[in-house]
Amino acid sequence: MSNGSDLMHRPLEGLTVIDLTRALAGPYCTLLLAGLGAKVIKVEEPRGGDMARENSPYLGRDGITVERNHDDDLSLSHLTRARGKYGVSLDLKNPAAREVYFDLVKQADVVVENFTAGTADRLGVGYQACKAVNPRVVFASLSGFGATDRDGGKAMDVIVQALSGAMFTSGEPGHPPVRIGIPVADMLAPVFTVIGILAAIEQRHKTGAGQHVDVSMLGALTSFVAIENWSAMAAAGMPSRTGLTVQRLSPFGVFECADGYVAVVAVHEPLAKGLFAAMGQSELAEDPRFANRDARVANATELEARINAWSRQLPTVEVVRKLEAQGVPVAPVRHPEDALVDPRVVARKETMAVEHPTYGSSIDLRTAGVPIQFSGATTGFDDALPVQIGQHNDTVFKDLLGYSDERLAELAAAGAI
Repeated sequence: MSNGSDLMHRPLEGLTVIDLTRALAGPYCTLLLAGLGAKVIKVEEPRGGDMARENSPYLGRDGITVERNHDDDLSLSHLTRARGKYGVSLDLKNPAAREVYFDLVKQADVVVENFTAGTADRLGVGYQACKAVNPRVVFASLSGFGATDRDGGKAMDVIVQALSGAMFTSGEPGHPPVRIGIPVADMLAPVFTVIGILAAIEQRHKTGAGQHVDVSMLGALTSFVAIENWSAMAAAGMPSRTGLTVQRLSPFGVFECADGYVAVVAVHEPLAKGLFAAMGQSELAEDPRFANRDARVANATELEARINAWSRQLPTVEVVRKLEAQGVPVAPVRHPEDALVDPRVVARKETMAVEHPTYGSSIDLRTAGVPIQFSGATTGFDDALPVQIGQHNDTVFKDLLGYSDERLAELAAAGAI
C-alpha cells in the first residue's frame, strides 16, 4: 500500500483515513483528503456498495452511455469520487465485520461518515465506540442537519438548497426559486469538514486526544447565505432578487450581448467611468442619476437597461475588448465544457482527465482536482480505484492488519466481507 514516489511529499502523507461515506458530500471530503496525500480506505457494504456506483452516465467499452450495458461499465460518479482510495467490503451489521472495523480504527488517524444522524451509533461504529479503541482518532460526521439531530430526516443537496434560502437568492422577483446548477451544499459541507478535521489534528498535536467533528450541510450553506444581510436590504427597500445583477453594487452582474453574455464589475468611480467611456457615453459620469455610487444604486434599473441596450448590439468579443481597453473587469460567460479546459486550471491540475481503467476515454472528460498549490508539497491521487466492491480487501487486511488467508476465508464465509 505504499504511495508512488511521484506523489511523495503531499501534505497529508502518513495519515490513514477510514471512509464510511457514500453518495457525494462524504466521498468528496475523503477525495480531498486523498488528493492531499492521506491513505483513504473506503468501506462499502458487500452486497451493494456506494450508491454512486449506480449513477448514470457510465463509461465503458461503448464510450459514454445512459444505461449500463456491460458489467465493466463504470459510473462516472464512482470513477471521479473513488479516485485514490483503497476499497474494502464490510457488512457493519455483522459482529465479525465490526471486529475488523475496529482493527482498522486502531490504525487510523481519521474516520469520516455521512450516515443519517444517529445511524453510526446504532450500528455500533460511532465516535464513542471508536474513541474507546483509539482515543487519538478524529471522527468526522457530515450530515444534513447535524450529528445530534434526530428529526431532520435524509438530506439531499436540493433539500438543503431549499431549506437554506439559497434558492431565493437568485432569479427575478415574482419568479419561481432557482436551483443552483452545481450541488453546492454537497460540495461546500465537505470543504468545512476537511477544515474541521485538519483543525482537530492540529489540536491533537497539543493534547494527544482526538475528538468528534460535526458539520451539517444546512449549516454550511446557510452560513454562506447569511453573508448577505437580507433583512437590511428589505428594510432599505432594496430588492433581494434582481436576476442577473446585484443592484446594491450596480453596475455589477451579467449583461446580454448579440451572441452571448458577459459579466461586468464597475462598482467604483474609475470603473464606472471606464464603462461609460467604453459605451461611448462618457457624459453619463456627469448625470446626477449615475454620477456617484449611491446614485447608481438608487437608479440601478435604468442604468442596467442602458448597459444592456448597448451590449446587445455587439458580439461578446467586442464588448470584452472595449471594456478591457478601459480597465473594467469583464469576462465572457462560458459553458462548463469550455471552462473545464481553460489552460490555467488544466496546468494547475484544478481539473483532471477521467478515464476508464481498461478502456480509457474517447472524449476529453474532465473532473475536479485539488485546487490548492503548495510551495513545498504537491497534490495528487494514488493509482488505487475500487472498481469492484472489496477490490483491496487482501491488500488492506493483509498488509495493514496482518490478517492471514485463513482469517479472510472465515470472514467471507461469515458474510462479514
